[in-house]
Amino acid sequence: MNLKFATNISFMFMEAPAITERYKLAKEAGFKAVESGFPFGHSIKDVSEAKNNAGVEQILINVFTGDVSKGELGFAAIPGEEDNFKKSIDLTIEYAKALNCKQIHIMSGKIKEATAMSNHDDVYVRNLSYAVEKFKKENIIGLIEPINNITVPNYYMNSFQKGLDVVKKINSPNLKLQLDIFHLQHICGNITKNIKELLPYIGHVQIAQVPNRHEPDSSGEIDYKYVLSILEREGYDGYVGLEYRPQSSSVGGLSWIQKYGYKL
Repeated sequence: MNLKFATNISFMFMEAPAITERYKLAKEAGFKAVESGFPFGHSIKDVSEAKNNAGVEQILINVFTGDVSKGELGFAAIPGEEDNFKKSIDLTIEYAKALNCKQIHIMSGKIKEATAMSNHDDVYVRNLSYAVEKFKKENIIGLIEPINNITVPNYYMNSFQKGLDVVKKINSPNLKLQLDIFHLQHICGNITKNIKELLPYIGHVQIAQVPNRHEPDSSGEIDYKYVLSILEREGYDGYVGLEYRPQSSSVGGLSWIQKYGYKL
């Protein structure tokens, strides 16, 4: 079995300023599939045409997160933002359907330390339950991703145990964990054990080197040749998202794929 790789065009192919231009660059580099953040500033028509013209598959899109310039990173765990959460889900579903994308990453948002955590916990489960019911009707899988508090301070969903507990509590085939090994290493390490234990609940995997979030073969803490072999041996058959920032050029940095014995 060979792993499949999808480029994250919100991190890679930044040689082109517009995300709509990066679909073509991804295809030219040999990718069959892409993932991305929410395409702010671009209409559904613009994005779907760019994707279709490039002839690539969109396997993941992030939910509309609100005003990033104001520090908004989603609404799922934010009390008082339930209406904005529902609007963000409805809007992202429209984009996902136009892109024939079957996975949406639901971002939780940042919390204030003074706020009671139980309030966030309760609204998070209620909001995810709402999203899951919407996703069922569209054959879409919602993903929740634990993100480390070094990279994103005060992010609510910052624990793999918490994420796993929520997925088990909601208990729906339309809600799974997103495993970004960059965040796994920052949060708790123990990569081999955690991959094996979490894999039944995982819908998508992403990779980047730690600590600098560059190519998997760049200098850092993680032996990705080994980690990828674990994913293979454990039977992961989805795409591996490349959510890293190239050290130089996007295409030049792809040599690690062949070096590790894989191909696009």
